[in-house]
Amino acid sequence: MEISTLATYHFLAFAWYLFVAYSIAHVKTEERPSEVFLYGGQWKYLTVLNLILQAVFYGVSFLADVLRLIKKLRCAKCVISSRDLLFSVLAFPVSTFVCISFWTLYTYNRELVYPKSLDGVIPLWLNHAMHTAVLPFALLEILALPHRYPAKKKGLILLGFVAFLYISWVLWIYSVTGEWVYPLFALFSPPGLAAFFAGSLAIIISFYNFGEFLNRMIWGQSKFSS
Repeated sequence: MEISTLATYHFLAFAWYLFVAYSIAHVKTEERPSEVFLYGGQWKYLTVLNLILQAVFYGVSFLADVLRLIKKLRCAKCVISSRDLLFSVLAFPVSTFVCISFWTLYTYNRELVYPKSLDGVIPLWLNHAMHTAVLPFALLEILALPHRYPAKKKGLILLGFVAFLYISWVLWIYSVTGEWVYPLFALFSPPGLAAFFAGSLAIIISFYNFGEFLNRMIWGQSKFSS
């Protein structure tokens, strides 16, 4: 794909994620269902954190494209390294996890992750923007250009560290409020919850490996952005 075309695509994706994040941030709190508590704001939800992550990633990608267009190759190389690390370790596996885990649990019992009362607060298009569109965007990014993956150990350590931070945030919120971010968590005993978190980490690691596999299958071992 031509650099100018990539720049346009990355800018539009960046603008889209900013718009979605803005839209969810401005949902009226006075209309919130009783199941939704205020502590932690929108920042307690992995879905919302993923929107910010995707906006940052596409913003960095657009910056890399612009630097390549204006021939600032030394600066571009550094930004591209950051772009590839963001995509491989976080943007692809997290967006894939958000989409697949949400719709799996929603199909099983939506009250565990997205109570029906939210339908009156969050429009249908916004629900799909947060939970559905993130996966096609991630797949399109893999098709658009190759990404350099870090050494497997480094990538998994970084992914595991971010997962640990989010789990710690969820547990902190529970310790303060006595409420779980997602109703699903209330169903588990402490050992069961630990097993659920471990299983979720294993799933997101599998998505990391899947992204690396797709990148290698489409672009080969040696073709990377420069």
